[in-house]
Amino acid sequence: MFSGMLFIFAPLVVGYFIAISNAATLERINTATSNLIYVILALMGLSLAALDNLGQNLQLILKTTAVFFTCLSLSNLAVLPLVDKLLPIQTDASHTKLPLSSMALESAKLILVVGSGLVIGLMLPFDLSWVDTASEWILFLLLFFIGIQLRNSGLTLRQILLNKHGMVIAVVIIGSSMIGGVISATILQINLFQGLAMASGFGWYSLAGILMGDAFGPVYGGASFMIELLRELIALVLIPLFIRTKPCTSIGYAGATAMDFTLPVIQTTGGVRCVPIAIVSGFILSLLVPVMMLFFVSLAG
Repeated sequence: MFSGMLFIFAPLVVGYFIAISNAATLERINTATSNLIYVILALMGLSLAALDNLGQNLQLILKTTAVFFTCLSLSNLAVLPLVDKLLPIQTDASHTKLPLSSMALESAKLILVVGSGLVIGLMLPFDLSWVDTASEWILFLLLFFIGIQLRNSGLTLRQILLNKHGMVIAVVIIGSSMIGGVISATILQINLFQGLAMASGFGWYSLAGILMGDAFGPVYGGASFMIELLRELIALVLIPLFIRTKPCTSIGYAGATAMDFTLPVIQTTGGVRCVPIAIVSGFILSLLVPVMMLFFVSLAG
């Protein structure tokens, strides 16, 4: 049952045990990771183009995205305010202008890459049978690089365990997302473990889409990508509006992106006290995305 999970999870574990002190080497790995994400998302677009009854499958993608996004968001937002009530945080917000337009542009670029792959696959009459195999091997390399990034993120286990707010937020997001996944699977009448796997993206849209596409096909890969991308886009709107009154809710809803993509927004609008909380909660969720997704994928199979 777990052989497939171990096979695909091994590169992440191997990468996590590699400590790199050279800044230039780490920068090259970060650049390579970003480039591989673009490549594999383009391959996801090609996979969509190879589907039979594309119009019907696009409807399924939109339906799956709508159900999961609604259930996950409502589940997260129903519980996160309790963390603010039980563990309040004093923010020291500033009024610096936020680069929201550049962040939105970055998200739009990823959507454009998937769309370009889809258009190319539809317009050019060539064999696409190689796409799945290529995606799988690139995924192995991507997970290896991600493992290295997590290992060299600068956070020690002690720092993570001592940050109570970050750990509680991560646990709440995981628990409420699992509830949302069960509800979504029930509504869509799909395998329960498949629903839990889909609910384990925590905002990491690129990796979530890739893993779900490899496990369940391009329809669920595309849906997973859109679910987590919507989470990030909504987080960019919610954080400036609510972080001063509900900082834990704002940081928690950002999910895994709280340690990177949405961190500048959290820091600018919530102040420096929110930064270690965001980094720790985002780090824990980022670490668990491949672990939990691959675990539930193995059970679904």
